[in-house]
Amino acid sequence: MGYIVVAIVAVAVAIFAMQNTTTVAVKFVVWQIEEVPVAAVVLASLAAGVIIVGLPLWFKVWRLRSRLRAQAAVPSREFEAPERPLTPYDRPVPPERPPSPYDRPPPPDER
Repeated sequence: MGYIVVAIVAVAVAIFAMQNTTTVAVKFVVWQIEEVPVAAVVLASLAAGVIIVGLPLWFKVWRLRSRLRAQAAVPSREFEAPERPLTPYDRPVPPERPPSPYDRPPPPDER
């Protein structure tokens, strides 16, 4: 499926480049480039945007993966046997049940 998407995008880029061959002058701050095809300017801008947005995201994913690897490398004490036998006071306390309408005292008689 991924190859089909890449092929469609490649065909679209090729068509775009062939239809936009008009040359333009590119000026930025102190430098200038004469006679650059419009397609080259647009595609270079797209590539620069992908790089500018993609690099911080890539670094974030890389950091998260390294953190996960570090956590996986540290053995967990969760499943180890306890150092001493558990007493009834060490066991988890069951949660309290929610109040029931039958637990309330009856309303006082209004006479």
